[in-house]
Amino acid sequence: MMTPADPATLDYAMTRVADHFMFGIYFDLSRYLIAAGALTVLLLIFRGFAETRRIQRGRRASRADYTRELLSSMRTVAVYAVVTLAILVGRETGVILMKIQQATLWTIIWQFVVIVIAHNAWFYWAHRAMHSKRLFRATHLHHHKSRTPTPWTAYSFTMTEAVIEVAFVPVFLFTTSQLGIAYAGFAILFFIWHQMIRNVMAHAGSELFPTGWVDNPWTDWIATTTHHDLHHSSGHNFGFYFTFWDRWMGTEHPRYREAFREVTTRGREPEGLAEPAE
Repeated sequence: MMTPADPATLDYAMTRVADHFMFGIYFDLSRYLIAAGALTVLLLIFRGFAETRRIQRGRRASRADYTRELLSSMRTVAVYAVVTLAILVGRETGVILMKIQQATLWTIIWQFVVIVIAHNAWFYWAHRAMHSKRLFRATHLHHHKSRTPTPWTAYSFTMTEAVIEVAFVPVFLFTTSQLGIAYAGFAILFFIWHQMIRNVMAHAGSELFPTGWVDNPWTDWIATTTHHDLHHSSGHNFGFYFTFWDRWMGTEHPRYREAFREVTTRGREPEGLAEPAE
C-alpha cells in the first residue's frame, strides 16, 4: 500500500517549486529589462550615431509595436521561468548535472564555447523550421510583426515559439548530463547573458558593429545587427551568433555585406534593401 505523503514534505516541496519559479521570473525579467533598457538608453544618448546607422531608414516602430513587444515579452518571461524551474528541479533530483561551486577558468571557457556553438545550430534549424509554411503562422508570425525591430523585439514571441527557443537549454543540459558532463554554473550564466545581449543587439535597428567588420576574416563570421535586420525585412539570414550556417546552406542575403558597408560608411542604401518583403 502507498503511504500518504508527509504534509510537511509536501509543503516544503511546494515552497521550493514556488521559490524556483519566482527566481525564474525575477532572473529572466531582469535580464530582459536590463539588456533591452540599457541599449534603448544608449541609442537615445547617442542618437546621432543611431540615426546615421539606422538600417531601415524609411520605417520606424510605432507605439503599437512597442506595446505588443512588451506584452508578449511578459508571456515569454513566464514560459522561460517554467523552464528555469524544470532545470533547477532537475539539478536537485540528479537528472541534470550542474555544478554551482567554483570551476576552473579553462572549464568555464570551453563549456561556454561549446554551448554557444550548439545553441547557434539549434537556433538556425529551429528558425528555418518555423519559417516553413506549416509552422510560420502558429509559431513565428508574431515575432515578424516587428518589421522594424527594436531592442524590445528580443522576447516578442508566441508561447509556442518561446517554448521552442528556450527548450534548447534543458535539452542540452540533459544530454551533456547523460554523457557525464557536469556544466559549471558560471558557464551557464555567461551563456545566458551573452544570449540576451546578442539578442537585443541583433534587434537594435541601427548597426552597432564597426566599419570593416564584414571584410575582416577574423570577424566576418560573427553576425551583425544588419545581418538579422535583413532577416526581418527580407526573410534571409536565419543564423543567430554566426554567419556560417547561412553560408553553408545558401540562406544568407546576397547583398548582406554591401548593405553593411553602406550603413557603416553612411552611404545611401540601395533600393529595396530597407523595404520588407510583402
